Amino acid sequence: METGTQLYLALLKRVLTNTLFGRTEPDVNEKQETFVMKFLDHYIRGPAISMLPLARFDHLQTCVMDVIDRNIPGDLIEAGVWRGGATIFMRALLKALNVTDRIVWVADSFEGLPEPDAQRFPNEAKAHHGPVMQKALRHLAVSLEEVQANFAVFGLLDGQVQFLKGWFKDTLPEAPIKRLAVLRIDGDYYESTMDALTNLYDKLSVGGYAIIDDYGEDSWTYCRQAVDEFRNSHGITEPLLQVDRPCFYWQRRA
Repeated sequence: METGTQLYLALLKRVLTNTLFGRTEPDVNEKQETFVMKFLDHYIRGPAISMLPLARFDHLQTCVMDVIDRNIPGDLIEAGVWRGGATIFMRALLKALNVTDRIVWVADSFEGLPEPDAQRFPNEAKAHHGPVMQKALRHLAVSLEEVQANFAVFGLLDGQVQFLKGWFKDTLPEAPIKRLAVLRIDGDYYESTMDALTNLYDKLSVGGYAIIDDYGEDSWTYCRQAVDEFRNSHGITEPLLQVDRPCFYWQRRA
């Protein structure tokens, strides 16, 4: 029999992903054109508070519960939050499990995606100025006030949630974060991904998790290149494991 906590978390995931009442999420394995059309309808035009599919929420829950069960020290962070769904879920996990000594960090420009370097990252620049990113996605810009309001709707806007507003290159080097147990990066582009890894990975505890949302994408982003370069330069040999087509992660061993 499911406990009240399990039922609460399962319902919350359905609300955040807009998959209540039999509504299905877009299939990341469909052809790109079909997926994009369904993606825009389901997430951008719909009431979803997160673009994460349920598989990534289930994985995030597993990672957070594991670091809590094993007393891996550190806070939780997502770098690149859109409407705040993943960080709302992380805060809900802490509250449901009565964890009061960890903070959820919510890092975003709250102004959309940064302008890519067109010479170094031509695919990103093309996507950034394309009709989907400009007109349909509006560069994924969601204001700080809207994200805070989303936290408040669920009764989760409190002192265990801290917001880091600004470009990662400006906010993350000086962020007052001592240790991390879960590092979730959804920066979309090369430079945002590299900024997050460069400034946060050293704070990730051994036994903690690094999750890269867009590692499996290669048609419009150089996220994979950033991750591979960082791992190679820092001697990171832990295997990269797949959550679903775009999302990969590893557990820090050293």
